[in-house]
This record gives sequence, C-alpha cells and structure tokens, in this order.
Amino acid sequence: MKPRIHPVSRPVVFRDRAAGTAFLTRSTADSTQRVEWEDGHIYPVIDVEVSSASHPFYTGTGRVFDTTGRVERFERRYGARRSARKS
Repeated sequence: MKPRIHPVSRPVVFRDRAAGTAFLTRSTADSTQRVEWEDGHIYPVIDVEVSSASHPFYTGTGRVFDTTGRVERFERRYGARRSARKS
C-alpha cells in the first residue's frame, strides 16, 4: 500500500443515545469529545441516533405490514378491469 494516502484508523466509542449502549470499535472518524472506557483508556466518543441496539429491525419491534390485504384490495379494484379487457 502507498504510505500517507489512507486515513488513520483508531479505536472509537460509538454511543447510542436511544438505547443507552456504547460500542468500542475501530473507525477513521474522530471527535473532540472523549470518554473513559471500561478498560481505563480514554477514547473519542461519537453519539449516534440509531444502532443495532435500538433499530426496530434488530430488536424485533418492527411493524409487520399487511401485504396480503393490499394485494387483495388491488385485485378487487383492478382485477375486474383487467379481465374485462381480455374478453
């Protein structure tokens, strides 16, 4: 790899405000805010609105849409017109 063309990767804490959890990972993002982590070291912290701890897809609290009802309504509305045109 060529030197000095890649951004610096460093440990960063991402804090999910909605779920109240935090994750320590590597990132090229930096922040002026710092936080002391469980291991006693101080890391930059980035606050995020949504993470896997608070997103409905991962937590299982997402709504299930009634797709069959939508299809049936579409068939009732436009199914008769489609069959009438074929005749």
